[in-house]
Amino acid sequence: MLLVGEVCKQLNINSQTIYYYERIGLIPSLQRNQSGYRIFDSEDIKILKFILKVKSLGLTLEEIKQLLELKQGRSLTCQAVYNHLKQKIDTINKKINQLESIKQELIPLLQECQTKIDTTNPNHQCEVL
Repeated sequence: MLLVGEVCKQLNINSQTIYYYERIGLIPSLQRNQSGYRIFDSEDIKILKFILKVKSLGLTLEEIKQLLELKQGRSLTCQAVYNHLKQKIDTINKKINQLESIKQELIPLLQECQTKIDTTNPNHQCEVL
């Protein structure tokens, strides 16, 4: 059994992160020792490691919560993981396309600014936007 500080050091996370995960139901309410301190068993640490791993892959806390529910219900099949990851990749691709579109709109504005900097007073009020 480990205390919050020990878990934080082991997993390199902030204690407030753990408390937040508990508050939103991402992790179950933690056990407490006789002094009232939260304590973690090996299963609690496995759940936290899982959360941190999938969070590092860009999944949102809501998506992680869905995966944890499947995992706890022993329904985290390869098909379920595939579906979640496929949906995440589709979302990422959509975001990439949106950002690329915005970039293409910004490039001519940037070039126009550069032209005005080169040909006029660089401190002149810009009217590009």
